[in-house]
Amino acid sequence: MDGMSTLILHHFDWSPFAEKARLALGLKRLAWSSVEIPMVMPRPQLMPLTGGYRKTPVLQIGADVYCDTRLIAAELERRFPSPTLFPAGNRGLALALSRWSDTALFEPGAGLSMALATEVPEAVLADRRQFFAFMDFSRLKVDIPHMEGQLRANLELLEAQLADGRAYLLGGDCGWADITAYFPLWMARQFVPALNRVLDANSRTRAWEDRMVSIGHGTRTGISAEAALEAARTASPAPAAGVDPEDPLRLEAGDSVTVTPCDYGKVPVAGELVTLSLTEVAVRRETPETGTVVTHFPRIGYRIDRAA
Repeated sequence: MDGMSTLILHHFDWSPFAEKARLALGLKRLAWSSVEIPMVMPRPQLMPLTGGYRKTPVLQIGADVYCDTRLIAAELERRFPSPTLFPAGNRGLALALSRWSDTALFEPGAGLSMALATEVPEAVLADRRQFFAFMDFSRLKVDIPHMEGQLRANLELLEAQLADGRAYLLGGDCGWADITAYFPLWMARQFVPALNRVLDANSRTRAWEDRMVSIGHGTRTGISAEAALEAARTASPAPAAGVDPEDPLRLEAGDSVTVTPCDYGKVPVAGELVTLSLTEVAVRRETPETGTVVTHFPRIGYRIDRAA
């Protein structure tokens, strides 16, 4: 790949959401460049690319920066359609399941990780107390039985889905539905070995986990943050998709807007609107470190406002 098409993933190895992106790259058997970012803010060499977006991971392709694993999956599928992340035409269902796995399955697992993990650095715990708005840190120890019950109930859904002997959640082929359901289990096994007894109680799911591990992460090559900034600086953003004239926000290309996650990590990213559709919003930004970049977000789960 040349500098304008090289896939650059900004992530850290312990990030469960980054594991989703790494598995998507692995399923598609792609080569990619890895920039290791700090586990906590500030991230001064990433912020010029994202405009302040603080979630992990971020996929950079030249001067285009894709935020949120749902959009990363969609963009990888657009650029590299085979092997597909959405076998048997299940794109809509698989992306919709991301909401379930990111909340009902991830949140109790994250709570148990915060409550029980012994290897999470204190600086990370302090950062996540500010970041995870869905979590009541004052009740974590008290709520361990509740969170374990929620985790077990959601795991049963996976076990039930696999009960007919299928290899993957939506049939015989692995896809995004599997990746997005797998990452909270990966997180639990990484951070809380005590939860292995809960996970291992579901034999079909345990065998499915082994199949997910075998996918791998594609071909990974480490590069520096400075090299990633240079890749953006020497590239030009892809042509914009334009603004839907029927969109109820009644915005136009060139409007100054902010884009903010609706759930947590609510840091607005400001820029000039270049794309607004049913699936994506993107803003053009200028920084001394990168020149012109376009930062992309999925439409679902993000609030778009006119800049004050």
